[in-house]
Amino acid sequence: MEFHDDYPQYETMYHHTEEEGKKKRRKLWNVFWIMLAITMVELFVGFNATKWGLTGGGLLKWGFIILTLAKAGFIVMKFMHLGDETKGMKYTILAPYSLFIGYLIFIILVEGTYCGYPENKTKLNEIFMDQKIRNNTKHGRQYINDMHGMKLSGKTPEPVAPPAEEAHH
Repeated sequence: MEFHDDYPQYETMYHHTEEEGKKKRRKLWNVFWIMLAITMVELFVGFNATKWGLTGGGLLKWGFIILTLAKAGFIVMKFMHLGDETKGMKYTILAPYSLFIGYLIFIILVEGTYCGYPENKTKLNEIFMDQKIRNNTKHGRQYINDMHGMKLSGKTPEPVAPPAEEAHH
């Protein structure tokens, strides 16, 4: 049983000739190869960044930001057909997004490093830290205290052991 509705086929509906179809397919393949090339560059750099000593540097961050924005722009221009629009329409659509993306990049790069400075580290309550140190020692994990240079503050009293239960006779 074959289902058929009265909706025209794609080729009939858009009246594409074989020549137009070849152009459209070539355009899609060109977009695919360009996107694949950008992605391969991103992966290659990502896998080799530590070997090249690029970790944590601005060059690596900005490189990935630029490549990602290039891919995003290419998707918008080609797949979302913004490249076929008038200049005014392009600016109307792209300007707010460009400002928003610029703001997000600023936030990520500036605020993302906030915790990296020692003066911005969270100071934990001394009682909590002393409990943690005592628990590490009690459970045979003194090496954690030593590795992180954790020492008792001396401001909290030693815990009092609970009274032993009396044996019932």
